[in-house]
Amino acid sequence: MTAKLPYYAVIFTSTRAEGDNGYAGMALQMEELAQEQPGYMGIESARGDIGITVSYWESLEAISNWKANADHLVAQRKGKIEWYTWYKVRVCLVEREYDFGNKNVF
Repeated sequence: MTAKLPYYAVIFTSTRAEGDNGYAGMALQMEELAQEQPGYMGIESARGDIGITVSYWESLEAISNWKANADHLVAQRKGKIEWYTWYKVRVCLVEREYDFGNKNVF
Protein backbone atom coordinates (compact mmCIF):
# COMPACT_ATOMS: atom_id res chain seq x y z
CA MET A 1 0.00 0.00 0.00
CA THR A 2 1.24 3.45 -0.84
CA ALA A 3 -0.32 5.98 1.49
CA LYS A 4 -0.98 9.57 0.53
CA LEU A 5 1.07 11.82 2.78
CA PRO A 6 0.50 13.17 5.32
CA TYR A 7 -1.45 10.68 7.41
CA TYR A 8 -1.58 9.79 11.10
CA ALA A 9 -0.15 6.97 13.18
CA VAL A 10 -1.49 5.96 16.58
CA ILE A 11 1.23 4.18 18.55
CA PHE A 12 -0.06 2.03 21.41
CA THR A 13 2.77 0.76 23.64
CA SER A 14 1.86 -1.55 26.52
CA THR A 15 2.86 -4.12 29.10
CA ARG A 16 0.42 -6.98 29.59
CA ALA A 17 -0.96 -8.36 32.84
CA GLU A 18 -0.76 -12.12 33.50
CA GLY A 19 -3.24 -14.42 31.75
CA ASP A 20 -5.37 -14.00 28.66
CA ASN A 21 -8.79 -13.26 30.20
CA GLY A 22 -10.31 -12.99 26.72
CA TYR A 23 -7.59 -10.64 25.42
CA ALA A 24 -6.72 -12.56 22.24
CA GLY A 25 -10.32 -12.75 21.08
CA MET A 26 -10.97 -9.10 21.80
CA ALA A 27 -7.76 -8.02 20.06
CA LEU A 28 -8.83 -9.89 16.91
CA GLN A 29 -12.34 -8.42 17.14
CA MET A 30 -10.94 -4.89 17.52
CA GLU A 31 -8.62 -5.32 14.54
CA GLU A 32 -11.53 -6.48 12.38
CA LEU A 33 -13.75 -3.66 13.62
CA ALA A 34 -11.05 -1.03 13.03
CA GLN A 35 -10.76 -2.17 9.41
CA GLU A 36 -14.43 -1.20 8.91
CA GLN A 37 -13.94 2.35 10.18
CA PRO A 38 -13.81 5.25 7.72
CA GLY A 39 -10.26 6.57 7.49
CA TYR A 40 -8.55 3.35 8.63
CA MET A 41 -5.44 2.56 6.61
CA GLY A 42 -3.67 -0.38 8.28
CA ILE A 43 -1.97 -1.82 11.34
CA GLU A 44 1.40 -3.24 12.43
CA SER A 45 2.02 -4.99 15.73
CA ALA A 46 4.81 -6.68 17.68
CA ARG A 47 4.96 -8.11 21.20
CA GLY A 48 7.90 -8.99 23.41
CA ASP A 49 8.45 -7.67 26.91
CA ILE A 50 6.37 -4.74 25.71
CA GLY A 51 3.80 -4.64 22.94
CA ILE A 52 3.74 -2.03 20.22
CA THR A 53 0.78 -1.64 17.91
CA VAL A 54 0.72 1.11 15.31
CA SER A 55 -2.50 1.86 13.47
CA TYR A 56 -2.64 4.24 10.53
CA TRP A 57 -5.42 6.74 9.85
CA GLU A 58 -6.29 9.36 7.25
CA SER A 59 -7.28 12.06 9.75
CA LEU A 60 -7.57 13.10 13.38
CA GLU A 61 -11.34 12.89 12.99
CA ALA A 62 -11.07 9.22 11.99
CA ILE A 63 -8.92 8.56 15.07
CA SER A 64 -11.40 10.33 17.35
CA ASN A 65 -14.29 8.37 15.87
CA TRP A 66 -12.43 5.09 16.46
CA LYS A 67 -11.60 6.04 20.05
CA ALA A 68 -15.30 6.80 20.66
CA ASN A 69 -16.61 3.60 19.01
CA ALA A 70 -18.89 1.83 21.54
CA ASP A 71 -17.27 -1.60 21.14
CA HIS A 72 -13.81 -0.07 21.30
CA LEU A 73 -14.78 1.75 24.52
CA VAL A 74 -15.64 -1.63 26.08
CA ALA A 75 -12.21 -2.97 25.06
CA GLN A 76 -10.50 0.14 26.46
CA ARG A 77 -12.21 -0.34 29.84
CA LYS A 78 -11.28 -4.03 29.97
CA GLY A 79 -7.72 -3.10 29.07
CA LYS A 80 -7.43 -0.82 32.07
CA ILE A 81 -9.03 -3.35 34.44
CA GLU A 82 -7.77 -6.72 33.18
CA TRP A 83 -5.21 -6.74 30.38
CA TYR A 84 -2.57 -4.05 30.90
CA THR A 85 -0.35 -3.01 33.76
CA TRP A 86 0.75 0.06 31.76
CA TYR A 87 0.17 1.66 28.39
CA LYS A 88 0.86 4.85 26.48
CA VAL A 89 -0.84 6.18 23.35
CA ARG A 90 0.91 8.55 20.97
CA VAL A 91 -0.75 10.22 17.98
CA CYS A 92 1.71 11.27 15.29
CA LEU A 93 1.54 13.01 11.95
CA VAL A 94 3.49 11.09 9.31
CA GLU A 95 4.94 13.57 6.86
CA ARG A 96 7.60 11.40 5.24
CA GLU A 97 8.21 7.69 4.84
CA TYR A 98 10.63 5.36 3.11
CA ASP A 99 11.39 1.67 3.19
CA PHE A 100 13.90 -0.90 1.97
CA GLY A 101 13.03 -3.69 -0.43
CA ASN A 102 9.84 -4.72 -2.12
CA LYS A 103 7.83 -5.68 0.94
CA ASN A 104 4.39 -4.16 1.35
CA VAL A 105 4.38 -2.81 4.92
CA PHE A 106 0.61 -2.54 5.34
